[in-house]
Amino acid sequence: MTEPDPRLPVHPQLGAAADPAPESRSAHLSWVNIGLVAAGGVAGTGLRYLITTAVPDWAGVPEATFGINVVGALLLGVLLELLARHGPDIGWSRRVRLAVGTGVLGGFTTYSALSVETATLAATHPGRAIGYGIGTVIIGGMASIAGIWLSRGYRPRGTLEPKSQS
Repeated sequence: MTEPDPRLPVHPQLGAAADPAPESRSAHLSWVNIGLVAAGGVAGTGLRYLITTAVPDWAGVPEATFGINVVGALLLGVLLELLARHGPDIGWSRRVRLAVGTGVLGGFTTYSALSVETATLAATHPGRAIGYGIGTVIIGGMASIAGIWLSRGYRPRGTLEPKSQS
């Protein structure tokens, strides 16, 4: 066995590349992780339900679902970028991603309602249905990119970056 390259950084929780990988269960087999996703899903789905019952459709277009999916995409972009900048997907970082990202935001956003609402809208207003379906996907994608961009702490050109500490 060769020694790890001393010039490469070693994360204290991961160990050197030459160290044998610790035996652990996959994240999807952990009852704690399943519980985190389920609890988060209940919270996100409940919040979505409250919003969709409070916000009426506008000209037949379900704007509540549209807004929920766009806001959820933005928040997911922010969350995942912040967690990625923190380090590896282990420990508390993984638990936050599962509880908030997969659970809360997964339950909050809804592809199934988007699909059903688009199909229902297509029966009476095909043009609106196409705009609603495609618009939700494109604007949601843009929102997730905006979330990543915002969480990186964008600085306009000419602004000095803080010096990294060695």
